[in-house]
Amino acid sequence: MNVITTVDGFRHARASFDQIGLVPTMGYLHAGHLSLVRQARQECGAVAVSIFVNPTQFAPHEDFTRYPRDLERDLQMLADEGVDLVFTPEVSEMYPGGFGTAVVLPAADEVLEGAARPDHFRGVATVVCKLLNIVQPTKAYFGQKDAQQTVVVCQMVRDLNMLTQIVIAPTVREADGLAMSSRNSYLTPEQRAAATVLYRALTAARELLTSGERRGDVLRQIMAEVLAREPLARPEYASVADPLTLRELTEVGPRGALISLAVRVGAVRLIDNLLV
Repeated sequence: MNVITTVDGFRHARASFDQIGLVPTMGYLHAGHLSLVRQARQECGAVAVSIFVNPTQFAPHEDFTRYPRDLERDLQMLADEGVDLVFTPEVSEMYPGGFGTAVVLPAADEVLEGAARPDHFRGVATVVCKLLNIVQPTKAYFGQKDAQQTVVVCQMVRDLNMLTQIVIAPTVREADGLAMSSRNSYLTPEQRAAATVLYRALTAARELLTSGERRGDVLRQIMAEVLAREPLARPEYASVADPLTLRELTEVGPRGALISLAVRVGAVRLIDNLLV
């Protein structure tokens, strides 16, 4: 496994491969990341993983400085999976002095995570654009857990005529339904138990929808009721939105719905979703 910290060094190493799959990460890897690595291996042969905690997608009050990091552990996990290339740049390598370009999708900042975290998707789109240009992957792999991110990345690739195929893989969950996330490591045991309320709320809405209820306000209300029964949960939003535009639905139509929520459990902000 070749671990590379510079753009020029990575491009030189990348030239040895024809097809390659990219799994972009911010590190502190878990089974969800590894499932993407395995899918990339199966579909592309060679696999590259990026580990970069991207400062431009964090607001000043968010957890950039304390975001969990353990590079040695991550590299061992990737070596065990037979990953070919790992890109671990410093911030100064990705954003050198004088850097002033950004990829902006204005609609992404108007709803859901974009409304809650201004400029977050500007940072996401910019760093993913840079990674796709640096790696030139055949396919790039993202998890459905970050649903709005997948919509943003797919639109960016489509709008900018990029050649990389974006692959969206299902959310990987713990046995009790909690979506795997690096931020789960922040939870105390009591908070970890309470965090399962996110999946319970989502599944309650899914069951109601699949039984025939199409009204968006009724589906949002059932999620709110489930969340209200957990004292440690502080909901930020519960959404039933169009899966392509992410606009809230009055009534679920033939395209179905993205059912999603953001909830604080203690100081930890968790997101999850189901595509129905």
